[in-house]
Formats: sequence, structure tokens, C-alpha cells
Amino acid sequence: MPSHGWFDVVKFSDGVTMIAEPGHYEDVKSYLVEGERDVAVLDTGMGVGDFAGLVQSLSDRDPIVVHSHAHFDHIGASFRFQRVLVHPTEADDLRSGYPNERFRPWFGAEYLNEIPLPGGFNPDVAEISGKEPTAMLNHDDTIDLGGRTLEVFHTPGHSPGGITLLDREARALFPGDAVYAGPMFSFRPYSDPVAYRESLRLLAELADVVDVVYPSHNDVPLTPQNIKRMHKAYEEIWAGRTPDESTAERDIFQYDSFSFWLAPGRYGTVAE
Repeated sequence: MPSHGWFDVVKFSDGVTMIAEPGHYEDVKSYLVEGERDVAVLDTGMGVGDFAGLVQSLSDRDPIVVHSHAHFDHIGASFRFQRVLVHPTEADDLRSGYPNERFRPWFGAEYLNEIPLPGGFNPDVAEISGKEPTAMLNHDDTIDLGGRTLEVFHTPGHSPGGITLLDREARALFPGDAVYAGPMFSFRPYSDPVAYRESLRLLAELADVVDVVYPSHNDVPLTPQNIKRMHKAYEEIWAGRTPDESTAERDIFQYDSFSFWLAPGRYGTVAE
């Protein structure tokens, strides 16, 4: 694999390219999905290194940024692109960007792996510039890339504007932060464990029409069976499974390769 400094690049056989950032504990993944005319840029990473320049070197198609949601580790280079889409409930987060006082703490030694930060990136002054979205993403929208279409599904829970993309012909699913191997969070004030249940039900249905799942963090790819197991586990929680760990802020339910972190009192029959 050629070196791209801060980034790892992996090309899959179905016209999908992954751009990973393994130097940070978030281990965030962005994706390029190639059409005949346009390339969908699924999220733009943490804002460390020349993400936009890397995209230009990897694809000669016109880029369309499609946001799974607007958390800081997914919008880092969005201001450098012309066409940027996001769900309307997170449009203001995209517009606001991420100021240095919030961004800087994420680059403490406890969050960084052994990969050096790129030259010219200084966490003491770095910030993520805001970007005015050029269009909104809504449930049942389609994105035409020329000879390739992505279907949009609203999958809130982790965040209010989370979306999942389905490439039905390629049998590929891009769920953003809705599902991945590792701790899945729905305990923040902006999270919604009840909506998350419906999103997981929908994702389990979509698992029947795909062969591969490209999540935004950690192990890639996942299988449709992984998604079904996660849905089943969440239903067990709803039915009354006891948390493996509890604090005032979150209840943690641990499984073998993943866990759910939920806000106490906001899930299960007590929340219905």
C-alpha cells in the first residue's frame, strides 16, 4: 500500500475507496464512491492533513460531499469542497465548524497513536472552518453519480441527522456511525436511544439486500450478519438485559466485538 502520511488508502473491488486516519483513536473512515460523472465523498475526516488534495489525486470525477452526520471527525475538510450535502437537523453544526477551544483537546497524547501529525498542522491553533451546505439530505432521497445511484435513509439515534447510504446495485451499505465494531454511543444530550431502535430495525432490513457494510470507524468491512447481531443485541437490551457497567451518565452493554452506551432512563419500556 503506498504511503499517504496521516492517511491510509484502501481500494475495494466495487469502485469504493476508503480513506482512514489510524493516527487518532477515533480511527475514522471516509469513502469515495465512484460514478461515471461524479464521485461521492462520504465524510471528510478530522481536518488533519490535505484530505481534499488526496481526494483529487484519487479520483478525476467531480466530488459531492455527502455527510453521514456533522460531528467534528466527519466534517474536517468539508469547507474545501464546493458541493456539500447534510441532513437538515445537522446543517447548523456544519455551518458552525469546530473552533480551536473544542478541537484542541482531541489531540492530547491519550488520543494519538504512533503516526506523526502532518507537518504544518498545529493543534494549538487548528480549527475546522464552517461550511454552508449546498443541499439537504432527506429520507428517500437519491444521489445520482452518473450510472450509479445512492439511496438515502435517515437513521438517527447516535445523532439527530444521521444518514445511511445504500448502493443497491453494488449491494453495499454505508451506515456512518449508526453501526460499527466497538462502542456505539447514544447517551449524549443530542442522542436518542428510542429513535436508535427504529434505525437498527431498518438497518437489519437493509442487511438483507447487501453483501458488504462499510462503517465509519474501526474494522472494515463488516458483514450483513454483523448488523443483524447488533439489532438483536439492542432488542435484548430493550427487553430488560442488565447493563454490564453503569454510571450517572451512561449504561454500558458489552458484547464480544461491540457495545452500546445508552443514557439511563431513556431506553427500554421506561422510555416508551
